[in-house]
Amino acid sequence: MRGLCTVIFAMIVVTLATPVATCHASPLADFERHFLDETLRIDYFHTGNSTEEIISLDQMYRQGSWAGSRTRRVDTLDLGRYYAKVYDAASGELLYSRGFDSYYGEWKTTSLAAEGVRRTYHESALVPFPRAPIEFTLEVRQDDLTLAEIYRVEIDPQSFLIREDSLNENVIVVKAAYGGDSHSRVDVAILGEGYTVDEEEKFRADLARFTKVMLGYEPYSSLAHRFNVWGVLLPSQESGCDEPSRGVHRNTALGSTFDSLGSERYLLTEANRSFRDVAAHVPYDALYIMVNHERYGGGGIYNLFCTFTSDNQWSEYVFLHEFGHHFAGLADEYYISSTAYNDFYPRGVEPHERNITRLLDPDHVKWQHLLTPGIAVPTPWAKVDYDTRDREYQKKRGQVNENIASLMRAGAPGKEVESAKAEGELLSKSHQNKVDDWFAQSSFSGQVGVFEGAGYSSTGMFRSQLDCIMFSKGLKPFCAACRQGIIEVIERYGE
Repeated sequence: MRGLCTVIFAMIVVTLATPVATCHASPLADFERHFLDETLRIDYFHTGNSTEEIISLDQMYRQGSWAGSRTRRVDTLDLGRYYAKVYDAASGELLYSRGFDSYYGEWKTTSLAAEGVRRTYHESALVPFPRAPIEFTLEVRQDDLTLAEIYRVEIDPQSFLIREDSLNENVIVVKAAYGGDSHSRVDVAILGEGYTVDEEEKFRADLARFTKVMLGYEPYSSLAHRFNVWGVLLPSQESGCDEPSRGVHRNTALGSTFDSLGSERYLLTEANRSFRDVAAHVPYDALYIMVNHERYGGGGIYNLFCTFTSDNQWSEYVFLHEFGHHFAGLADEYYISSTAYNDFYPRGVEPHERNITRLLDPDHVKWQHLLTPGIAVPTPWAKVDYDTRDREYQKKRGQVNENIASLMRAGAPGKEVESAKAEGELLSKSHQNKVDDWFAQSSFSGQVGVFEGAGYSSTGMFRSQLDCIMFSKGLKPFCAACRQGIIEVIERYGE
């Protein structure tokens, strides 16, 4: 909403049609008319497979100050495979919406889900706490990317079913960076995972290091005053996290684990209630889970959370890469990997992510105004050579990782395991150095074009530059399309 207008949508399945505007109170006054400056957390179960989705309400919680903007409540970014929406129950007016992705949304693209196997995930939606009854809805994107409603429930803010639990007194909160009032800033919560009571100082040091990395990296550095960063730690019983394929299981506060969705380096957690309870100690728009571990891995889901490990040679890269997914809804630009998805992006439909395109209209490229003058569309590059090099590396990497897992499952001597891990890290660094040198020698280095290969697809999907932090490892710049997308999201926060 802008100016003196509020936006009203009809209460039907929404396909993002043009809203009807009516003018009355200022946006801030309109917020105060409908909401308290508090948060309603709605927990629910998300069940199904590739062809069915069932939502069932779990619990509702009245929690601390509302972290989001009070004047830009309706999400117009059109990102994410799901939308949470809040309507006034009496008038049908749309009061709040937010796009997001979910762990379930990734599950439904796997082979097991396609075979009909059902799974259940616990999820949460955060909305401003209403003064009067609301209707809360969830919508999912169809293959043509329009939205269809899959759940609706009326919520009375006076209901005794809304819990007001006290917070855990063992949680430690650290203010790592402060740009100003939460309503006009991006509040980032970095949750410590796998840090024991004796490792609190390590958590504080890691928090300071990664806060500096983010706020010192473009485009965040130019807009650092628009961010607050909070560290939140519930100490774990054990250090690290689960590594199931390596026979390692740890008792940690947030239940993080490698091997998520069958990918050995994919690090996520299904303990939604646990990390939401910890995060509730601070206002937050975005969530990191910082895992006290030396292994390479991480994950990022749009407007859900992102993960990274603290002590790997690539940790700073993963920290920024995964936040690109979580905060700005950026797509992975690589396409040769062990990802477990089937047709993650529908064929024949232009993705909503700002940094990839199907190039369905070559005369009107998604990042048209950023193109290098005179560059060919699509842009030819030595893709066959790159693919050959990368497949060779992926094969070697898989062999090294399987060797490490076999040694650990067999209880091999520590020195032997550490030697195998060091071999893997050296292989990774050596390969990436060669890739960086190869890209630097290209005539297209630094140019903005339309390069085939992106979004887990070798053909038919395109990215804006040869290399990017969303394409390959290392502290390299975001491509032009990514930078534009990140800035667009940051600008949504504010009064």
